[in-house]
Amino acid sequence: MTETSGSNNPRAQRGSHASQPVGKTNNPRLSQPVGASNNPRHSQPVGASRSQPVGPQSSQPLNSVNVPANVVPVLPEGNPYSRAAAGGDYAQDRRRKKRKRIALGALAAVLVLALGGVGMAFAYINQIESNFSEDITPEVQEALEKPADYDGGTFYMLLMGTDKSKEREKGEYAGDTFRSDSMILTRVDPENKKVTMVSLHRDTETEIEGYGMQKLNASYAFGGPAGAIKAVSQMAGVPISHYAEINFDGFKDVVDALGGIEVDVPMEIDDKRAGGHVDAGKQTLNGDQALILCRARHAYDEYGDGDRYRAANQRLVLGAIAKKILSSDVATMAATIEALSQYVTTDFKIADILALANSLQGLDPSKDIYSAMEPTISEYRNETWYEQLDVEAWNTMMNRVKQGLPPTETDQVDELNGTVLASAGDGSGGTSDQETGVQAADGTSTTGKTFGETRTGIVTIKNGNGVNGVGAEALERIKPLGYTADASNANSFSYDETVVVFDTTDQRAYAEELIDALGCGRAVQNKNGEYVYEGDFLILIGSDWK
Repeated sequence: MTETSGSNNPRAQRGSHASQPVGKTNNPRLSQPVGASNNPRHSQPVGASRSQPVGPQSSQPLNSVNVPANVVPVLPEGNPYSRAAAGGDYAQDRRRKKRKRIALGALAAVLVLALGGVGMAFAYINQIESNFSEDITPEVQEALEKPADYDGGTFYMLLMGTDKSKEREKGEYAGDTFRSDSMILTRVDPENKKVTMVSLHRDTETEIEGYGMQKLNASYAFGGPAGAIKAVSQMAGVPISHYAEINFDGFKDVVDALGGIEVDVPMEIDDKRAGGHVDAGKQTLNGDQALILCRARHAYDEYGDGDRYRAANQRLVLGAIAKKILSSDVATMAATIEALSQYVTTDFKIADILALANSLQGLDPSKDIYSAMEPTISEYRNETWYEQLDVEAWNTMMNRVKQGLPPTETDQVDELNGTVLASAGDGSGGTSDQETGVQAADGTSTTGKTFGETRTGIVTIKNGNGVNGVGAEALERIKPLGYTADASNANSFSYDETVVVFDTTDQRAYAEELIDALGCGRAVQNKNGEYVYEGDFLILIGSDWK
């Protein structure tokens, strides 16, 4: 599939404007309020939402299903992610602890061999653990709910790259605020050795808690990593249980620690603003070359939106790094872990990293890594470029991801320059979130099995697209879950997107389960009562209903 060429792409016809929060400074480097920390890893306070309320009219219920008066909805006590809500917890816990002991033993063996002494190895472990978690703040822990030990299950994580580097700290941007230059929502399915990477456009206009409609990368500027995690989780409708951030220096040193990476560069890169030149073709890239490839945008000006090509190249480099790490020897693995710890912030522990690497051994990036970029529509407004989420295409993509399938049915390759914009791998897919469960932030599952067979809460369904019968259809789809529900018309028929609204964080997994039953939709938390409805959940049906 061919990407729109530069002559037809609206972004290629105008000067590109750097991302910045709406209504803030005109300096594209200053992407957060005055007085905010210059440390890009420290979360900033997040204020109250400015979302406009959606107030469905009261109307005669349509196709009501057992709606008793004055019912107090009952959901499982406590956090539905808690181990008390799942069966076989003791056995799971024992297996998890055993895996961790094995992983720690493997790590000790690796470092003893690499460093030549038991005492030195364990001192080394402690130092690396400290490096990795140094900037994991309480705000990040809260956004992830509870940092989880890796337990072998499927999970979502947010990978972020910041535009911070030693050169930029000393150069023209010294003392400036650094932004999330790239965001990749990643689904990891260790059992099937499948990884899905969906790049998110930094200019996507979305609602950021406390700041209204802003560009997505402003979520990091305003709220640090915690703000970005919350914004992406809400937009994608998935629980994010892990987080990792790397700065540009990290790309260089990690690649050099690995002795270079094998990459088939789609086209010649000549971009001074990205750092220089990289030849086209299959070759071994050093750290500097890998960084140029990950930064290059303006080399693609004649083809269209440079951010899309850059994001594709970043996924290409990450896949090459993963392949090299998973096939590394003991000494290289130790050196890579040390390099990672200096430039990466993550909630993962070393034992978790090694256990995950062990699970993914044998992964073939050409077949087992699926990739794509969030579908958007470019809009030029007030002398600034914005990307508007293509809601229908986005929902289709995320529903495929949740099912364990590639984000797109086939590969998408730009015929003009050979860049792989989306990869469907071998197309075989892994296991769906619903079948095996997505690892929640405390290590438990978010499948129906976690919550029991029958739900006893109340669901309000509102027809927001005006198509006759969709309310009754939604009722039938969620009926097997056991909720008490009713359907009626919304206050208007102009809603584009189907959403499942929930009140508290511990209800998100239930909302995701409703979405799976419906076959479409996005989970939205009801912050400060923006949505007015009765019961535990609101299903607002939009024009994307299928």
